[in-house]
Amino acid sequence: MDFGALSLVPPLVAIVLAVLTRNVVPALFAGIWLGATMLNGWNPLLGLWATFRDFVIPNVGDPWSATVLIYCGLFGVLIAFLQRTGGAHALAAAIANKVRTPAGAQGSTWFFGLIIFFEDYFNALTVGSVMRSVSDRMRVAREKLAYIVDSTSAPICLLAPVSTWVVFVMGLIGTQSETLGLEGSSYVTYLTTIPFNFYAIFALAMVVVIAFTRIEYGPMAAAEYRARTTGKVMRDGAQPPTGQEITNIDPVEGRKPRIRNMLVPLGVLLGLIPVLFLWTGGFPQNDLVTAIGESEGALSILIASFTAGVVALSMGLVQRQYSFKEAMEMVISGVKGMTMVYVILALAWSIGSVTEEMGTADYVIQLAESGVPVTIVPVLIFIAGCVVAFTTGTSYGTFAILIPIAMPLGVALDIPMAIMIAAVFSGGIFGDHCSPISDTTVLSSTGAACDHIDHVNTQIPYAVTAAVAAVCGFLVAGATGSAALGLAAGAVVLIVLMLVLYRVWGQAVPDLSTVLAREKQDTEESR
Repeated sequence: MDFGALSLVPPLVAIVLAVLTRNVVPALFAGIWLGATMLNGWNPLLGLWATFRDFVIPNVGDPWSATVLIYCGLFGVLIAFLQRTGGAHALAAAIANKVRTPAGAQGSTWFFGLIIFFEDYFNALTVGSVMRSVSDRMRVAREKLAYIVDSTSAPICLLAPVSTWVVFVMGLIGTQSETLGLEGSSYVTYLTTIPFNFYAIFALAMVVVIAFTRIEYGPMAAAEYRARTTGKVMRDGAQPPTGQEITNIDPVEGRKPRIRNMLVPLGVLLGLIPVLFLWTGGFPQNDLVTAIGESEGALSILIASFTAGVVALSMGLVQRQYSFKEAMEMVISGVKGMTMVYVILALAWSIGSVTEEMGTADYVIQLAESGVPVTIVPVLIFIAGCVVAFTTGTSYGTFAILIPIAMPLGVALDIPMAIMIAAVFSGGIFGDHCSPISDTTVLSSTGAACDHIDHVNTQIPYAVTAAVAAVCGFLVAGATGSAALGLAAGAVVLIVLMLVLYRVWGQAVPDLSTVLAREKQDTEESR
């Protein structure tokens, strides 16, 4: 049955409901049910039956999908033990001992955020809560701390080779690759998107530039000036979150946190993945590239995650940080913590199957071929991702809605798949980075103990600056297919835009040593 323009209705309903309800789960389910209803003669009861029989159950029951869901749970278990054994806290303490300036405090917070690349929630809460005392001592505004934490939580999760985000997007990419008949590992496809993920790259780069050049503008400049000159890291009347969630990541009381409790399990995780990729890909019978392309990526990451989790659990037991019974309770907690990921993945796979059966991608492709220049398609995908993610506050939901549209569009228009997928990623990260209803934005405010609205207001001008640079990057990449040229063009735009905004909207932030010397002199004169 040819639905034509009506084939757009299920995904559009999902998008609109996600925006209105600010919850992607019922929005995705409604889109699936509506599509199933249309496919079954517009009978809503048959549509409900088909929703589960034809779409949800087959997608969840597929062996590849089950593998993805299992290693999602294993990632949750690993994160639970990394939180409990306190390795991240120990690493932060070692970094803090070497900080002597505001720039050092900001740079070390950024660096610590890069280290915790495997999970955005853990990143936001851990980095903010641990580095808060360091930044306060150096008179860095809480707004700036929250911005740095937010800039290294979501963005780094899709630039690092292993994270809960990578697990999630591999599930989406793999399903579409199978549908489109694309060869190669979904993990390798993900790796190709990294150099094209312009927003994430520019967001991270901006933190370094701002920290060490003091190019501040907008509300953030005023916040930093206040903190540096008065010592007030928060404005008068600010209402930071209570921070109760932070207690969930505290290490065991009475036990000294050890850096190796984080580095050893992560070393096992990262070390096993390439070995397992080569082994499952038939190396050395196959050459290196062929082996990686033919590897069982999902199963490899599953085994690596399981092994790293066992190592983390065992280290805690050997150090007597918890009993075996408590360890098993943490295993269950880690699996439970990924429940929302399971639900969104199952629904995302299902709506992808619905749109495939209704011919949504084919219709979108026809529209695109009829008038939109191919070179700006990645830009349009990025902008669509920005709007959906900002208004819904969820990057996962944005990926689930747009990847089933972006990948078939890339195949039909002969646009490199890496660019199309990266455009979705960048748009989703923008929304996750600065939407006031994004859970990561809220957790960044919580971890930094910063007034949430102050965090959003000061961060948005910086986030939009990086987004404009990303638009230029995707425009150039769409025309040339080159990540290097896209990065170069975007970087130039980023620096020029920052300098212009600093000139027209900036405020000079004095050096801390100068402020302290002046305060000391004033104190002596008052005596």
